[in-house]
Amino acid sequence: MQKDRIKVEAQLDADKNEVWEFYTNPDHITKWNFASDDWHCPWAENDLRVGGKYRARMETISGSTGFDFEGIYDEIIPGQKIVYTIADGRKVETLFDSDGDQTKVSIEFDAEQVYSREQQKEGWQAILNNFKRHAESQSQ
Repeated sequence: MQKDRIKVEAQLDADKNEVWEFYTNPDHITKWNFASDDWHCPWAENDLRVGGKYRARMETISGSTGFDFEGIYDEIIPGQKIVYTIADGRKVETLFDSDGDQTKVSIEFDAEQVYSREQQKEGWQAILNNFKRHAESQSQ
């Protein structure tokens, strides 16, 4: 049975090498890894290698609710592709495609069963949009 996949994308005005750094470096992850202004990412850890673990805390600024998001890396092609399995068994694939000073980031992930497909897409797109803003503000 084929899983339901959801895809989100963003076109960034930034070099692919910079985009990769901003996407994978925990010091940057904490600056963009949340879906709305009343949430934040107080910490992130990233062991960027096959078999390595990605962990990030996502919580409301008030601290009233939050969760740890984590996954294990299945495939990494530096500057191009990241594939990991979330703790609940769903797969996520992120691609980085360069066109000069522009970089397209595409994330495709297995849908989960708790939230609607649209809610999931909106949440992941909001996080990717935060990433785009952060990366473009940091880009040389």
